[in-house]
This record gives sequence, C-alpha cells and structure tokens, in this order.
Amino acid sequence: MTTNTIGHWVDGKPFAGTSDRTAEVTNPATGEVTGRVALADLDDARAVIAAAASAFPAWRDTSLAKRTSILFAFRELLNSRKDELAAIITAEHGKVLSDALGEISRGQEVVEFACGIPHLLKGGFTENASTKVDVFSIRQPLGPVGIISPFNFPAMVPMWFFPVAIACGNTVVLKPSEKDPTASIWLAELWKEAGLPDGVFNVLQGDKLAVDELLESRAIKSISFVGSTPIAEYVYSTGTANGKRVQALGGAKNHAIVLPDADLDLAADAMVNAGFGSAGERCMAISALVAVGDVADDLVAKIVERTTPLRTGDGTRGSDMGPLVTKAHRDKVASYVDAGENDGATVVVDGRGVQADGDPNGFWLGPTLLDHVTPEMSVYTDEIFGPVLSVVRVETYDDALQLINDNPYGNGTAIFTNDGGAARRFQNEVEVGMVGINVPIPVPMAYYSFGGWKNSLFGDTHAHGTEGVHFFTRGKAVTARWLDPSHGGINLGFPQND
Repeated sequence: MTTNTIGHWVDGKPFAGTSDRTAEVTNPATGEVTGRVALADLDDARAVIAAAASAFPAWRDTSLAKRTSILFAFRELLNSRKDELAAIITAEHGKVLSDALGEISRGQEVVEFACGIPHLLKGGFTENASTKVDVFSIRQPLGPVGIISPFNFPAMVPMWFFPVAIACGNTVVLKPSEKDPTASIWLAELWKEAGLPDGVFNVLQGDKLAVDELLESRAIKSISFVGSTPIAEYVYSTGTANGKRVQALGGAKNHAIVLPDADLDLAADAMVNAGFGSAGERCMAISALVAVGDVADDLVAKIVERTTPLRTGDGTRGSDMGPLVTKAHRDKVASYVDAGENDGATVVVDGRGVQADGDPNGFWLGPTLLDHVTPEMSVYTDEIFGPVLSVVRVETYDDALQLINDNPYGNGTAIFTNDGGAARRFQNEVEVGMVGINVPIPVPMAYYSFGGWKNSLFGDTHAHGTEGVHFFTRGKAVTARWLDPSHGGINLGFPQND
C-alpha cells in the first residue's frame, strides 16, 4: 500500500528536505498506517530556521494594521473550515470529532485575543521627565521563535503560542509531534491563504534531532514547549543554556476534591467528563479524585452509573470516547491498571477488555475506575495520560489539601463544594497554577494565561494572555531630548535631572 509522506513547510510552500528518515503515522481507530512523516536531518532543520530568520526583518517592520488584518483573515478562514481540521485530528489522534472541534474552538480564542494586539503592544510616554527630555517605552519582537508541541492537541497547543508570536512581529518555526503531523501543514496552508508573507510561519517535522537544533541554534530566540516533565526540564535547561527565553510546560497529576456538602450528581458528571474525555490524554484531565469523609461510596456508585453506558469507538461514529494514540501507549496505560490492581486497588470499572465500536485493530482501552487507591501506588504517583480515574479516600479537607500540595505536579485542580468559605480557602492555600471551583477542567480563557506550578512549568511565563505578549516581546526604554540648534558644552559628570 502506498502511503502519503508528510513533509515540512518552508517559505510558504511544502519542503521535502534531504533526509531519508521517516516515521509511521497511524489511524488509532484502525491501526492502519496512513502516512509517513519526514524526520529532519541537520540540513533540513537549518533550512527551515534560515527561512524564519530571513523573513523576520520585513515582518517586524510590517505595520500593526497589516498584521491585524491577516490575523482576522486567518480567524475567518479557520472558523469556516474547522470541520476539515477536526477530521484530520480525529484521523491521526483518535479523539472523537466533537472533541476535535472543541480543541479548535479553544485555539481560535487565542487567535481572537491576538487580533487585539495593537492595544496590547501600547507603550508608555512621559513628557518632560527632565527639562525638554521625554521618556517612553516600547515593546519589540524577539525574532524567529520555536514552538514544540505535543500529540494530544495538535491544533490547540500550537495556537496557544503562534497567533501571539506572529501578531507581535516574530517569525515561527513549529515542530509538531510526529504522531499527528498533518494538522500543522493544514494550518500553514491556511496562513498562506490568509495572506501571511512567506517564511513567517514554518513547520519543521522531526524528532530529537530537530528539537535539539531549535534549542541550540543562535537564530532561534525563544522556545515554547508542552510535553512531559522530564522533556520540559531538558528543553528548559538546554534552551536557557543557549541564551533563549523558554516557557516549558510539563506534566500533571490533577486532583479533584469532593467535600461532603458537594452536589454529588454534579461532581459525578464532572469526574466522568474530566477523567475520560479525549481518552484521558489531556494535561488538564482529572486523574485523582479525592473523596473527603463519607462521600466515597455514593460518589463511586454515581460515577459507575454514568461510566457504564459510555461508548468507546471510532471517533467518526458518534462514540463518546476514542482510542489511545498508539498501541504502545495503550499497552502502557493498561499496565498501570494491572499494577494498581496488584497493589490492592479495587477495579470498579475495567476498560481493559472493552468492546469497542470500531476496528478490532484499534488501540482501545475503555474508561477505567479504580477505588481505594493509596498515594504510594504507581497508578497514583505517575502521570498515566489515559482514561484511568483513581479514587483516594481521606478523612478531612486538610488531608486532601496536604495530598495535593505534597504532589510534585501543580498544573490544575478542582474542588466541589457548596461552601463558599471552603472554596475561598482552597483557592488561597492550594499550590497549583489553575484552580476550578465546581469546574473540573479550569482552562483559562485566552485573555488569561495557561500554566501550572512546581514540576508542571519550567520558566517564569505561562502561555497566551498578556504573559504571552510579554514573552514574545522585549521592552525598550527610550530617552529623547530635542533642543534648539546648540549644545550645552562638555560635562563628564553623571547626567542629572533638572
């Protein structure tokens, strides 16, 4: 069978490169190899980076009015054709079509935020700070920037970064995941159609070799990364050692506390949605449910009631949950269920033998619920990144809070309660970057910023929002004096205000 080769995108057109290395791209719902993605060699990587560097001066000097008009055009094209992109995501990632459309909509919010860039780049001005001396501040783009994105959101995560980067006047090299690379090329073609000049948005397909060249190249001025914590730490340390700004978003182990006064029906709905949506392949998925006091039995029963009817299957068939992204990942997630059971956890809902509505060769694992999980079990300590929800039982709110604050991750968390005082105390005391109150997946709107604490973030700057604008620009202060055509003579002393 002949398969399509997904290559790079350079200077506004496809670029095959010189490397003969490729990797398989599969449809997770069938197990079929649907394409091969190019894996860049050093010459390929340098060619893509050079294109971004060459395009930067002209794009930096393009007016804000022109940049904004292109962003609006991109937004309109994306909105009118997002069904195409959703189908691509489902075919290569496996998530159901409705979830793929939701991913695109969240990314589009960042595009819309970036359309307001003229206001966001306004500087300050002080007239006559000293006699006939004015002082003002401006923000300028960095240059070519690198974006390294994960498999689980092949459209949304890149869109956390590149709309803001481009709006600020930078050029972009996107290195998508080799597991689902086609969305990146579709987005590049859309930018071309929207009128973006050639070389401003480029795609570099590849593996560690491509990543390392982005981290080490002097031409790349910043790196934005989303992925696992070990790789985020590597990206941060290597990028900063090479003089770059780095925002490296790492892994997660997100907890949801359910207090005794909570609406258990609301909480059960939320746990199913947040634990099993996108087959748990979300950095904001809830994987640890912390049941406080005597609510666990009733809550687990309500979750079982909601989980049992869920249909796992091909994302194009109206299923509730699709397959996992690869067979290797499916087997790894299943091994955590095995380990949890062996360690003494109770398997309440077992997804290992799910009868999926799809090809028998798909990478299926159904929703799985484990009860009586304890903090020393690997199913609790590790980021599983699959549809596995663990119930941990504790006696008090303080026990639950301590459990979360002791965890090395600090990405997202939630509390379910009808007690405003408890909720306010939780939002103040919990050591996590994004907090939901009766909201299971507290992903901020685009005009706020996305990012965690502790081992969930390396670097000082979160994604998108005003923090994103500051990340992709540098401040410059200008002091100016315009005098009559004369000078004040020689004075070697330090300048004084007068």
